[in-house]
This record gives sequence, C-alpha cells and structure tokens, in this order.
Amino acid sequence: MADYTEEHARAGIDAELPVLETWPNQFKGYRITVESPEFTSVCPKTGLPDFGKLTLEYEPNELCIELKSLKLYILAYRNLGIFYENVVNRVLRDVVDAIQPVWARVEGEFTPRGGLQSSVRAEYEAEARDS
Repeated sequence: MADYTEEHARAGIDAELPVLETWPNQFKGYRITVESPEFTSVCPKTGLPDFGKLTLEYEPNELCIELKSLKLYILAYRNLGIFYENVVNRVLRDVVDAIQPVWARVEGEFTPRGGLQSSVRAEYEAEARDS
C-alpha cells in the first residue's frame, strides 16, 4: 500500500485561491443553492484528475456570494492537488469566512474511482441566529 504523508493530507488546504466576492443581502430567512456539476480537482497522491458535483447551500445573513467570483474560485481547484474531504471542508471554510452565513452546507458527490463512489458533506451553523 502506498504511503500517504502529512504533505498529501494537507495538500491544497492553504493554497491561494481567488477571492469570494460578496454583495449585501436584502432579505432574511431564505436559502440559496448553487451546484457545480463539473467540478474537477487533482488527487495529491497520484496526480490523476478527480471529478464530481459540488453543491453549496446556504442561508445568507448580511452578505451573499457573487456568483462569478464563486465560479472562478471553483475553477481554481481544477489543477489543485487536494483530497475530496479537504475540498468540501475548504470550500465551507472559505464561504463562512467570506459571508458569515446563518447556515451553510457543502456537499461533494465524486465520480467512482476503482469501484468506489464517495460523497462528503460538511455543515456550519452560526451560534446565534438573528430574529
């Protein structure tokens, strides 16, 4: 079995990616869902491409994510060596840092490789909800 190192495990977590731009939210109590059905990244161990569908769902608080910047951000993963689990958690972290949503979830449904299909989901919920 191949040795996976700490370097493999941390690959891509702190890579520089395009900034997620925002705009002021005008409403409360609704959710936004954005799907990226052609998500691509690279396995940091093998260098082979990984494909899947990435779904971001969030309830905005004061800010919303500007979609063109989100598209450019997601496209930046195309040549980035990063594990599936880190993709999902990194996207969630970056979204939360950018907009401080009431609630957010990122789900990655990755295409089968070697007879196994992986889905990874990470969620965030603000500690105190605005009324």
